Amino acid sequence: MAFGAETTRTSDITFVRGTQREIACECWCTSKGKITPLMIKLPDEDGEMQIIRDIMVHSQEKRLYAGIPSLEYDCTLGIGGRQVRIWLIFYQTEGRWVLNFR
Repeated sequence: MAFGAETTRTSDITFVRGTQREIACECWCTSKGKITPLMIKLPDEDGEMQIIRDIMVHSQEKRLYAGIPSLEYDCTLGIGGRQVRIWLIFYQTEGRWVLNFR
């Protein structure tokens, strides 16, 4: 697992673009409240749960989607020998994670 240079900023957007998939995410939470994704689980085309631990976080941004606070992570995942650029989005009030393909 690797971490890139992190930037944090806030912006207000009315909707999320791209294809979203519900995921489970294991995170590290610091004493200062910073959340870092460590591992994600998502079902593949056959319904089997896939575990991805190769996550490189490039940046983190606080967002408001239609007034709903969220944290958006610009990431690269290592999946099957390929590098895939995605966004991980954590909807704070709902306590749920989604993976958004670019």
